[in-house]
Amino acid sequence: MYPLKNVESMKNMPKKQRKDKTYCLGIESTADDFGVGIASFTGEILANKSDSYIPAEGGIHPREAARHHAEVADKVLNDALSAAGVKPRDLSVIAFSQGPGLGPCLRTGATVARALASYLNIPLVGVNHSVAHIEIGKLKTGVVDPVTLYASGGNTMVTAFESGRYRVFGETLDIALGNCLDVFAREAGLKHKKGLPLGAAVERLATEGKNLVSLPYVVKGMDLSLSGLLTATTALLHRGSCRLEDLCYSLQENAFSMVTEVTERALAHTEKEEVLLTGGVAANKRLQSMLSVIAQEHDARFNVVPLEFATDNGAMIAWTGVLAYRHGLVTPLEESFVKLRWRVDKVDVPWIQ
Repeated sequence: MYPLKNVESMKNMPKKQRKDKTYCLGIESTADDFGVGIASFTGEILANKSDSYIPAEGGIHPREAARHHAEVADKVLNDALSAAGVKPRDLSVIAFSQGPGLGPCLRTGATVARALASYLNIPLVGVNHSVAHIEIGKLKTGVVDPVTLYASGGNTMVTAFESGRYRVFGETLDIALGNCLDVFAREAGLKHKKGLPLGAAVERLATEGKNLVSLPYVVKGMDLSLSGLLTATTALLHRGSCRLEDLCYSLQENAFSMVTEVTERALAHTEKEEVLLTGGVAANKRLQSMLSVIAQEHDARFNVVPLEFATDNGAMIAWTGVLAYRHGLVTPLEESFVKLRWRVDKVDVPWIQ
């Protein structure tokens, strides 16, 4: 399925005009979201549009999600260009999420990006999805050198910059924090609300919880494990011996305490002065409050990425594409294959001094 049917028609789109600026269009497609963002080289986010695949039941089906991305690509691209008020010929570079992520979804986004870059005859930049979450958080909060907790449906890690790369100081050994919350929500029969992840339903019920249920708490050195916590909470749910509100409350308290403990250890070790929370789970108020406390205790400034840029989005890809391109990093078409397991600590970030 070829995702771009209306590239030719894009040339005649209206333009508000900022001829003195240079633009990067970013495409995000690592999982259930197809996003397109446009950023100027001065750090202005001009557009950030997306369309999400929501399965009828269960978790993400990669091929169905990829089919969704192909079907909505034209619309999301046109919406982003219209919102930014620029024409395709005004773009200087195309960036895309090269990994990590789900293969079929990544390949769909990469196909769109290659088609645009080839048609417009402009450079292509492959972006690491995890680095992009950190960089959009830094751009939007103004932090410079933070310890970052990146928590989403597919990733949970604590990182900080050292010697040319973002180093991983701790991470999940199995499932990600967002996935843990989402799976439990589905087991409990909670439903998606438009624009909100399933974890938001868990957060809402957790505020009504009163009793802390005994559940596994697994931190191994600087890493953590969430699968046992999920299994135990789900077993209690099906047993019917605890209120759902108490289970949501207890699940959050244990999971968030684990990631907060690892983040605090990294903060103590690096002695950095800033803490950044980014990724989809960053929207959770309880997690924000826990991290705020440990940051204050270490005389560090706590920052959280704005909600619009917390979940997967094209703007973060566009901005990271700008940073990479400015420092001579481009991706030849023949090397634009996707990288399903592209770790954040394998990526050079020369824009940080």
